[in-house]
Amino acid sequence: MADPPNRSFSEQEAAIMRATYAALCKHGYADLTIKRIAAEYGKSTAAIHYHYETKDDLLAAFLEYLIDQFVETIHDVETTDPEQRLDMLLDTLLLEPDEYQDLLIAMLEMRAQVPHKAAFADRFRQNDEYIRYILETVIDHGIKEGVFAEVDAEHVARALLTIVDGARTRAVVLDEPGTLATARQAADEYVGAVLIE
Repeated sequence: MADPPNRSFSEQEAAIMRATYAALCKHGYADLTIKRIAAEYGKSTAAIHYHYETKDDLLAAFLEYLIDQFVETIHDVETTDPEQRLDMLLDTLLLEPDEYQDLLIAMLEMRAQVPHKAAFADRFRQNDEYIRYILETVIDHGIKEGVFAEVDAEHVARALLTIVDGARTRAVVLDEPGTLATARQAADEYVGAVLIE
């Protein structure tokens, strides 16, 4: 079973994460500096270095912070109905990027660093495993409730994540309008063909 990152963020660290988010959206990964994050944070670079020795350390923590925010979103959902829960998960994963297009670009830039930065690789893998675990859990629950067909839940979760990752990449690289909406429809079609009895 995959567990979410168990790191807790102090109030100051959470503020640094929000500043990192803002700086990434403004400057992208390539032009991101501790100085620019500090400007968003409203404090000196020393205040950031007190918590994070290097920019890479900070960004590895930022990836943990993002999955923590995702976990909170998932836990805030009141329904336990498997179909509704899966629908909500797919909505969350395939939101139109209007408000966070710049973040999607920065995240793709960070993913491109994975072959060179082990800390990034570990965090992206951990995040992927946790999201896949959540999808699998919802699918398994639906199978047990008789709502979903008897399927290999891990395979279906991986297929859905492939749709998500492909769509996010196309949305950034090709800047195609409606890419995520198309992927959301494709995910629904896949779910309807494979899971719904």
